[in-house]
Amino acid sequence: MAQERKKVSVITGAAGFIGSHLCDYLLGKGHRVIALDNLNTGTLRNLEHIDSDDFVYMNVDITGFIDIPGQVDYVYHLASPASPIDYLQMALHTLKVGAVGTRNAIGLAKWKRARFLLTSTSEVYGDPEVHPQKEDYWGNVNPIGPRSVYDEAKRYAETITMAYRREQGVDTRIVRLFNTYGPRMRPYDGRAVPTFIRQSLDDKHLTVFGDGSQTRSFCYVSDLVEGIYRVMMGDYFLPVNLGNPGEYTIKELAEMIIEMTGSRSEVVYQALPTDDPKRRRPDISLAKEVIDWEPTIHVRDGLKETIEWFRGFLADEKASPSK
Repeated sequence: MAQERKKVSVITGAAGFIGSHLCDYLLGKGHRVIALDNLNTGTLRNLEHIDSDDFVYMNVDITGFIDIPGQVDYVYHLASPASPIDYLQMALHTLKVGAVGTRNAIGLAKWKRARFLLTSTSEVYGDPEVHPQKEDYWGNVNPIGPRSVYDEAKRYAETITMAYRREQGVDTRIVRLFNTYGPRMRPYDGRAVPTFIRQSLDDKHLTVFGDGSQTRSFCYVSDLVEGIYRVMMGDYFLPVNLGNPGEYTIKELAEMIIEMTGSRSEVVYQALPTDDPKRRRPDISLAKEVIDWEPTIHVRDGLKETIEWFRGFLADEKASPSK
């Protein structure tokens, strides 16, 4: 009896924080994984632990032509600058990735007759006037503000995904990711969790923007990757929120990390960035209904794992600064 062919999954942005965890997850599910990344914001360090004949890395810029030999079953499109530091410094590139990169990735899926999944973002809701945010909320986005290069790139990516589905018959899925954290985050990417952990471990003051009353919801990466996989394998094709509905102020997060690291740090305040959302929390009722998913990792448990990873990572960086 012939052995069943392994499913082949292509991941764009595979050397990034979430992308690398998705590589691990899919390999664990018995998939063959083709990892695409141009290392603009990702790093091979996130992939160097993988030792599998079913894993292939390709240095590919998805704003150019994507050529993958052989059969492909699934295309997971994660590639995009995602932290404010990155997309503010690479505004035009972020727009190009959202537009041209998404077109090329979904074009690959069409050519290979593969199922396509877009990782969109809670940023499509902007500074929301509805709380918590459900998938049928159209958002409150400033289309000309500094954050719009990311917000509108993802909104356009959702639009082109649905257009390909309606006009070209591509089998598509869309997930909207809320704040996610865990090992392999970049220490200097500007997001709250890695910034606060890095500052706490160095006993430096934690920089909180505004008065710290703005809220976010933090989902551990293993929970998120499970949700991405379930959406890809399910039948529901309209956007699905993935995130942890637990809501914390940024000040509460900072104080929690100071306490958990045993740091001597204190919280200091800086001016709030333009268009920074005041509240952000997912309504995950739809995810519970259509993919039977909800997070299982409590924020303190996830932070414990993340802090320990950062201890090792930062110690290694100090010991080998050129690595």
